[in-house]
Amino acid sequence: MGAEPEIIGHWNHLIDGLQVAPQVFYTGVEMAIGERKIPDAKISRVSHKEAGPFSASREYLRVVRYEHYFDVCGAPFGRGFFVSWWLTAQKGCLAQIPIIGPMLKPDTYYAIDTGLMFQAAVSDAVHEALDAVTKAQGVRALSADERKPIMKDFFRR
Repeated sequence: MGAEPEIIGHWNHLIDGLQVAPQVFYTGVEMAIGERKIPDAKISRVSHKEAGPFSASREYLRVVRYEHYFDVCGAPFGRGFFVSWWLTAQKGCLAQIPIIGPMLKPDTYYAIDTGLMFQAAVSDAVHEALDAVTKAQGVRALSADERKPIMKDFFRR
């Protein structure tokens, strides 16, 4: 990705009593994303280190659309299953140059709106896949409050 990405939003929840393999959850998320037909979205699996360079890695599901990266984590934890997502923006090197960068790729209403559309579509896909596995196991679905993301200042860039 180049330079350090800017974190725009994050969401996480530990679902007590849910036991599912991360691969099964990721496949459900991939299917839900595919059904949404998000333009120019690319899905892959990436590894993130648990700690330093010599630590074990965790596999995440990554959805990319232009400069926005959406990394989804699903992992067993104790007697539950932890789910999180991170929405980041990665500006190209030229866009980071003072004065010139904002002229090359200005933050327009359209750019901000499509970033928000991407966030909503992928987040909804994560929740749809999560709802499917919780329902299958008879685990309580998340409430509306439990589904709310933590958004950074999306307009400050």
